Amino acid sequence: MTELLGVTIGITSDRRSGDMIATFERKGARVLHAPTMRIVPLTEDDQLLADTRDVIADPPDVVLVTTGIGLRGWVEAADAAGLAGPLLETMGRARVVARGPKATGVIRANGLREAWSAASEQTAEAVERLVADGVDGCSVVVQLHGAADEHQLAPLVAAGARVRGVSVYRWLPPADPDAVDRLVDLVAERALDAVTFTSAPGAVALLEVAQRRGRHEELVAAFGDGVVACAVGDVTAEPLRAVGIEPLIPDRWRLGALLRTLTAHLAENPVADVATVQGRLVVRAQTAVLDGVLLELAPGPRALLRRLAEAGGAVLSREDLLPALPGAADVHAVEVTIGRLRAALPDASLVRTVVKRGYRLETTT
Repeated sequence: MTELLGVTIGITSDRRSGDMIATFERKGARVLHAPTMRIVPLTEDDQLLADTRDVIADPPDVVLVTTGIGLRGWVEAADAAGLAGPLLETMGRARVVARGPKATGVIRANGLREAWSAASEQTAEAVERLVADGVDGCSVVVQLHGAADEHQLAPLVAAGARVRGVSVYRWLPPADPDAVDRLVDLVAERALDAVTFTSAPGAVALLEVAQRRGRHEELVAAFGDGVVACAVGDVTAEPLRAVGIEPLIPDRWRLGALLRTLTAHLAENPVADVATVQGRLVVRAQTAVLDGVLLELAPGPRALLRRLAEAGGAVLSREDLLPALPGAADVHAVEVTIGRLRAALPDASLVRTVVKRGYRLETTT
């Protein structure tokens, strides 16, 4: 499969990134893996075990499970400490509410039964339901996840509930911050076709790095014009939308759906797509594909080829092409770069000189 030949995708996730990378590469894409955060399970964390013992000793009326991986990790940590049985018995006596299908699946796998599951897969909906049902005087335990903020749980407290949070894993800074810096730069320079996001904290982390590097506005602008931001669901999309980035989101909030949705979008929406006398020319952020053959082009020649392809066979003057070469002093730079472009093409005649006017692609239209 080569429907993503020439495409370059940035992946910000740590967990399950191997599946994403393998799928995209199998489809012909190049991948820049730059995890913006690390998820560290707290299987031997003293605080998690203390919280577990507290839940068992002081049973809650309600347990809100926000993530399947979180509940699974909690039970595994409890099992390692010999507390899994008492923990599950305690939860079995409580009203268990799930944030969505993933959490529901793990709840059932552990022999429990959810009283209700949020259709939107958002903590806010689960909280609203609990408040509507009434929680005054109730003890509520919330299995926290990385995107859970105090403001999301505040309505429970305001409604009279006693709320306790249990963190099962911790978000840590990236193992390779240089890779994240490079990801920010490539997005700001529109040198990527897309970036995937699978967690809200991961999205926030990328925005914070862009802010620190003084490229926040450039990054937001690039995501609005040229680079596709693809989020696995609305929860992940929230911090992006807060700064004006509207990401592509699959109909089903699942990793497989994200892969299919982004693949279809990129295959159908290249930077430029034109029929030439030498075959179909598809221009991507870092590469171009001519008649099914990947062209390795330096940034300058690639930029001019992109402008010529976008013109669809119309003549562009040297002055028209000059802005595509940042830092170039005069139109002589355009002439030199056109020469380099022709040298990199299978057939230099694809780029035609129109005397006293400029250059154009030899198209079939």
